[in-house]
Amino acid sequence: MSELKKIFDNRRSMKKEYHIARNKVTVISDKIDVPSGLYEQCPKCKSTINIKEIVEHEFVCKNCDEHFRVRGIDRIKLIVDTNTFFEKGHGYITLNPLFQDGYEEKIAVNKEKTSLDEAYIYGYAEINQTPVVVGVMDSYFLMGSMGSVVGEKVTKSFEYAMYKKLPIVIFTASGGARMQEGIFSLMQMAKTSAAVSKHSSMGLLYVSVLTHPTTGGVTASFATLGDIILAEPGALIGFAGPRVIEQTINEKLPEGFQRSEFLQEKGFIDKVVHRKDIKETLSKILLWHKGE
Repeated sequence: MSELKKIFDNRRSMKKEYHIARNKVTVISDKIDVPSGLYEQCPKCKSTINIKEIVEHEFVCKNCDEHFRVRGIDRIKLIVDTNTFFEKGHGYITLNPLFQDGYEEKIAVNKEKTSLDEAYIYGYAEINQTPVVVGVMDSYFLMGSMGSVVGEKVTKSFEYAMYKKLPIVIFTASGGARMQEGIFSLMQMAKTSAAVSKHSSMGLLYVSVLTHPTTGGVTASFATLGDIILAEPGALIGFAGPRVIEQTINEKLPEGFQRSEFLQEKGFIDKVVHRKDIKETLSKILLWHKGE
């Protein structure tokens, strides 16, 4: 009986935390805090750059134009108008449905590392004064993998956009389905795709922005279902990774295979857009959709 009581007490505590979190509204400011004296090496040209300079250049290398990976919160600050982002979808708790060893510890470590509850953030925002729902995946949280909570939050972001009758813009960055959740993770592909379809049936706009990397079950579901699909330069986009494909077919892949420019050339992406131009590009698309 004591074990059963502990389980019920734990559930009661989790439920209380959930309701407190659901009623919380988070406003994200536009300021990106950067400690002084820190440097990072560009993965492409190998030059060493002060992090303050990287931030000033919107996380793009000033020497070779390489687009660095961006944390979800920083992505929002780059895209939306100052103090207009109100985060929704608080209070979700990632469980361990398949009782995988060490999964709870991994979640706890990633929560502490990123200050996020999960790998997806969404909320109301404005882009050049146009109301929109914005969703962002954070590849620093378990490589942006999609488990039950991420799938639920993506679905809820479309439902919130339907409730508000607003367009939605989602930035994807993901290694795909979360292996620790097995079939529960794969189910999110169908679930998120159904949410996209419902949103579309209301005549509402969905713009998908694919960033590095967007792979696996995320690519095979909501990421590539946008009415308009944009991508950042040089982003790796595909289902399986290039090394896996080469090992499977025993052939060398074409140069630039699965990169955003290659996919635009083949018609899978509407436009590759530089990070410094993405806000204005989204603003124009949103205004066109409004008929302005």
